[in-house]
Amino acid sequence: MSVDITTFGCRLNTYESEVMRERADEAGLDDAIVFNTCAVTGEAVRQARQAIRKARRDNPDRTIIVTGCAAQTEPQTFAAMNEVDLVLGNAEKLTADAYRTGPDFGIDASEKVRVNDIMSVRENAPQFVEAIEGRTRAFVQVQNGCDHRCTFCIIPYGRGNSRSVPMGAIVDQVRRLVENGYREVVLTGVDITSFGADLLGTPRLGTLVRAVLRHVPELDRLRISSIDSIEADEELMRAIAEEERLMPHLHLSLQSGDDMILKRMKRRHLRADAIAFCQEARRLRPDMVFGADLIAGFPTETDAMFEQSMAIVDECDLAHLHVFPFSPRTGTPAARMPQLERALVKQRAARLREKGEAARLACYGRDVGEIRSVLVERPGHGRTEHFAPVQIASGEAGEIISARIASASAQGLTATPAREAACG
Repeated sequence: MSVDITTFGCRLNTYESEVMRERADEAGLDDAIVFNTCAVTGEAVRQARQAIRKARRDNPDRTIIVTGCAAQTEPQTFAAMNEVDLVLGNAEKLTADAYRTGPDFGIDASEKVRVNDIMSVRENAPQFVEAIEGRTRAFVQVQNGCDHRCTFCIIPYGRGNSRSVPMGAIVDQVRRLVENGYREVVLTGVDITSFGADLLGTPRLGTLVRAVLRHVPELDRLRISSIDSIEADEELMRAIAEEERLMPHLHLSLQSGDDMILKRMKRRHLRADAIAFCQEARRLRPDMVFGADLIAGFPTETDAMFEQSMAIVDECDLAHLHVFPFSPRTGTPAARMPQLERALVKQRAARLREKGEAARLACYGRDVGEIRSVLVERPGHGRTEHFAPVQIASGEAGEIISARIASASAQGLTATPAREAACG
């Protein structure tokens, strides 16, 4: 039997799961289930534990390995589970040797946990993959870790300090994926706007975007994952204005619309900074669409502060929201702050999600009648350049087709190939 990998969390985890698959195969690991976990919320950890228990019930004789951010930050939580055979850290999971020390290779029970100090990792070695299983767009890791210490966030303790992949290696990886048939690539990391600070010459994210597009002219579409807008460099803004192959969709790490809450979160931007960035990006690229992360119910958040988060959805014209009800993470400063009642946190999260649903539907509605470029992900389904989901009857997976948007709903768009629409 093969190695089955279940991935939780971010795009970076998705990319690393493909690296893990190759390393496990290189090690000769077989008949194993690997969980690549997320630690961003307590709920993410709970879901991972639940999935592990189910996997053991359904597969009593298979090896179960747990890794990822939750395994890095709380390895003993998973080591204490009878269902788990081996716990690997975020650095270890990317090495073949780690899988050779698993139960299939006679590991001693006392060596169940193999998690080293992630803060001691100083470099981010390029991890090459030939494909992303089951996907028509590929992710490329450009950076890992984070040097910031937001008061609610445990991720730096799961990923370590910020470290960048050299630009040449990134370009080589993108070129390799394009040669293997990928039409769209997403540059991903933990804090990608910090890219390059540790590299010779300190290139910025914008420099990298330009380099990829210049040196891989065959690449049709390039995306960048979640960014910290306050760190956006001038070259990135020029790329937004000038590079048509850079898709007009940005996901912003906003977290709140209130200045006091932003300060208590230890964020680096204020409300006015976020609004100004969105206005400037849309001036440079009028069809730019924004998504954003927002936390509801952060400690000490008053009704008035929450209303500032509701209002910033309109002021930044956000179209896609990732809403997180605040979840205290042990070991973070925010966990020691005065907490709100859980019912109130959930109520505010529900209101933000409702606001986000309305904003998304309004954004989709503006596309009706327009011609959009659709990357077909699987027969009948694709994504526009703005990352809106589309139902379309034509096209094979991986094909990019021009389509006219016929209708919009909360679930997405429906479209007809532009030539058929013209003939009709």
